[in-house]
Amino acid sequence: MSSPLENLAGQGKPLEKEAPDAKEFDGLKRSGHARLKDALNSSLAIESRFDLAYNAAHAFCLAALRWNGYRSTNRYLVFQLLPHTLGLGPAVWRVLSKCHDVRNLGEYEGDLNVDDRIVLDLVTACQIVADKVDALASPTAPIAKG
Repeated sequence: MSSPLENLAGQGKPLEKEAPDAKEFDGLKRSGHARLKDALNSSLAIESRFDLAYNAAHAFCLAALRWNGYRSTNRYLVFQLLPHTLGLGPAVWRVLSKCHDVRNLGEYEGDLNVDDRIVLDLVTACQIVADKVDALASPTAPIAKG
């Protein structure tokens, strides 16, 4: 039986199989943590905090997908796949999905309408994803048997 990730991989599909890369994985984690830390800086504009938290969440979600041996051709898909990459449910991925829509309105239509509530929800969801990604062993590190 194939996994949901395998079902989405192949020619003309949104995922490509690609072996995990420790350097890429570690770089995505570093980027995510740096941006998440900066997103917590309340002296920054709310729009900046949103951008930083959104990009941190994307970096962590991409790290999880890459850890599982896939690369997405669709930016949005990394959020939708959280149940399969990190075992996270709709309480997390729906927040990230909504923030993706908000981000697109800002990027493509100039309408970045964010408030403290959405930034707080985004930062909370991002931290949950970060904690799960931090618990993953580096792709080249041996996995402890227990």
